[in-house]
Amino acid sequence: MRRRERERFDELFEEVLAALPEGIHKLIEECPLVLEDRPSREILAELGIDDENELLCGLHTGVPLTDRSVERPDSSDVVHIFREGIVDMAGGWDEGEDEHGPYGGEERIREEIRITILHELGHHFGLDEDDLERLGYA
Repeated sequence: MRRRERERFDELFEEVLAALPEGIHKLIEECPLVLEDRPSREILAELGIDDENELLCGLHTGVPLTDRSVERPDSSDVVHIFREGIVDMAGGWDEGEDEHGPYGGEERIREEIRITILHELGHHFGLDEDDLERLGYA
């Protein structure tokens, strides 16, 4: 990602964060957000993904609260947010329309940032993909 795109994305990211409810900010204190362009080779290898061009929007690493026990009391929980995956999922920086409808633009990127943050924080609290889909965060 080019520097200007990264700066533009980070501005949108900060706007989205500022608009989230106070309760979400408390959750972020428990499970910090790390903003990166894309997943590292190591992360992709851990996930069993061979294609370095695979774009992820986010990833929760650590042990969900629902899986912790005396033997596994806590972990280094982190939510990784990947700029390139989010921009791609939103349809890119430029707005357009095709047979599936409108795509791209800053508003869609903002919404994808919001969904990704809430989706990955949901994993921290033990929600699975079906739970997140029912909540509209998949």
